[in-house]
Amino acid sequence: MFGPGGSGGAGGTGFETGAVGGAGGTGGNAGALAGWGGAGGAGGFGETAGDGGAGGNAGLLNGDGGTGGAGGLGILSDGGAGGKGGNAGLFGNGGAGGVGGVSVLATGGAGGAGGTAQLVGNGGNGGNAGLGATMGAGGAGGAGGLIGLNGLNGLP
Repeated sequence: MFGPGGSGGAGGTGFETGAVGGAGGTGGNAGALAGWGGAGGAGGFGETAGDGGAGGNAGLLNGDGGTGGAGGLGILSDGGAGGKGGNAGLFGNGGAGGVGGVSVLATGGAGGAGGTAQLVGNGGNGGNAGLGATMGAGGAGGAGGLIGLNGLNGLP
């Protein structure tokens, strides 16, 4: 009922040809009434990069959403997408979106969207796009609560 959610595990590495880096685990949700959401795990490296896991959601009444995990590294492929930030409780801030994964020769991964605030609190900032030969899109900022500001959009 009370307490923070655990962090999601990092995605595994895929070394074989055509292997996909594992997606980062989703951050655990907080206790039902209060607590902070856990952070999402980072995406794994592979021929196709894994995406970052989503941040966990906060408790119903109070707590911040968890931060989204970072996208995985891509070499020939695009970087993995950053995970979405978790949503806040009635009092608390939305989690920040994860940063997009880096790509060496392709497009950097898109940043994750920021989490949403409910009543009193700010929306989470969107994750920045990953670096790459071409840049990906920044994540959208999360909506602020009735008393609060919207999160900033991530940089492209």
